[in-house]
Amino acid sequence: MSGHSRWSTIKHKKAASDAKKGKVWTKLIKEIAVAARMGGGDPSGNPRLRKAMDAARAENMPTDNINRAVKRGTGEDGAVSYEEVMYEGTGPAGTLILVDVLTDNRNRTAAELRKIFEKGGGSMGAAGAAAWGFERKGHVRLDRKAATEEQLFDVALGAGAEDIAEDGDEWLVTTPAAEVDVVRAALEKARVAVKNAQLVRVAKNSVSVAGRDAEVLLRLVETLDDHDDVQSVWANLEVSDEELARLSEG
Repeated sequence: MSGHSRWSTIKHKKAASDAKKGKVWTKLIKEIAVAARMGGGDPSGNPRLRKAMDAARAENMPTDNINRAVKRGTGEDGAVSYEEVMYEGTGPAGTLILVDVLTDNRNRTAAELRKIFEKGGGSMGAAGAAAWGFERKGHVRLDRKAATEEQLFDVALGAGAEDIAEDGDEWLVTTPAAEVDVVRAALEKARVAVKNAQLVRVAKNSVSVAGRDAEVLLRLVETLDDHDDVQSVWANLEVSDEELARLSEG
């Protein structure tokens, strides 16, 4: 399993805890509002909004909350002004970290994230400090029982997917960034239930970390991810199953 998939697994487990604190909903509401502001309030013609709404439903967000977020984005229910920013930095063992943010105060968020990097054993850099180590891809996830491998090869690869892999109890379909919605639509047309489809940043090369470096790095990434303005954190880490088990026990 790749370092990206390992970190995805960590994030999926962590999401359940975040939901209890309301952090997942807060992040999703921001994403819905921004998507609606940029592409309009009709999800059928706004793929980004559709993804955000699907993600919100997957987290059991009430329809009223979703609709209010859409209206905030379109200006029907008060103005919303979030700016999309990507911050870059480095962590222990020379790891690269990208932080996707939606903020209404860029200076405040930058100062807070810089402090998190510094306290967490890392350093926030200028534009280009870490982005070179990642590429944009699409990830489509579905339950293993939703389709056979043969079906996925036929439908997903036929629609432009690059790779299909087992990821725990899910199938993970990787696509070029521009093809994620095409692949998702092809699967749905073939009546294959899709859990979610999103754009991700995949590390070109992973850095293997263990021991104290792994502990410090994972704590840094989790602290960044906990910030209310942070939507996603991407790190080019590689951690063994044994090391993850040891850290989980700790």
